[in-house]
Amino acid sequence: MRGDPIDGQVLLLAGSTASVAPERLPDLIDHVQEDLADRLPEYERRYERVYGTDDAAYFFVEAGHWEDVGERLGFDRRETSAVERAHREQLRRVGRRIDRREEFDAAFDVRECVVISHSE
Repeated sequence: MRGDPIDGQVLLLAGSTASVAPERLPDLIDHVQEDLADRLPEYERRYERVYGTDDAAYFFVEAGHWEDVGERLGFDRRETSAVERAHREQLRRVGRRIDRREEFDAAFDVRECVVISHSE
């Protein structure tokens, strides 16, 4: 069941640039979303929420955050990279739509982003 906030085109781009099989990335994203959904209150307290919709919350987190998430979930380096790229590209896509792309891109120099679905 796909309950994640990552668009299909973003998944294709992230999967192709991280050398992860296209059919594998949706499962990785779903696994991450299951983990992150339980942690949403912690993210709300700890990190900067830069955007939100009825379906998802977008946060800036410290550099290295995705390494920690990947390690916790047992992902290899390529899988972690693909998931991180999908989240970053999703925020870039939103940034273009709401005219905040430059702001978000500048933040990526020092931070990473996490998108957490909060809809069922």
